[in-house]
Amino acid sequence: MNQNATGMATAPTTAAEIGDERADLLAMLAEKRRLLRSTARDLTDEQAGLRPTASELCIGGLIKHVSAGERNWANFITQGPSAMRDFAAMTESDLAEWALQFRMLPGENLADILDEYADAACRTDELIATLPDLAATQPLPKAPWFEDGAAWSARRVIMHITAETAQHCGHADIIRESLDGAKSMG
Repeated sequence: MNQNATGMATAPTTAAEIGDERADLLAMLAEKRRLLRSTARDLTDEQAGLRPTASELCIGGLIKHVSAGERNWANFITQGPSAMRDFAAMTESDLAEWALQFRMLPGENLADILDEYADAACRTDELIATLPDLAATQPLPKAPWFEDGAAWSARRVIMHITAETAQHCGHADIIRESLDGAKSMG
């Protein structure tokens, strides 16, 4: 473990310290995160909450969702399925509450949402860098979209976080282009 200027322990950061595979996983996830964050650049709180397409999604809500998802999956790696929601047992009220993470609610602001995302990213990065075994598996929680009895390795969960981030980055890019013509790339 490294130490910062105040003597606090910090996660390893170089390929030599964490290994090439972990460095590659971290680099790919960092790139997708950067693209997602770039869709929010120079937006007001109001713009971040707008839904200019037929979708119910907004940029601020997407970043909230990706942040929550990343936290949940990181907890899954260390705690197993008990860290995840029991989607099979969710009520209408639970589903309505869950859907709120896709919106900016009154009193929320983009700066705080981006800070929460940075905190989630930091925690995930530290986990990736320090996890004893990327092949360690956990059984998936019961949900209609998971195969019964399936288990995922930490490596697969990290790839899933990256894929989810990339997918939602595309959603956010379309929303941003609809708002003002700006794009995260190009």
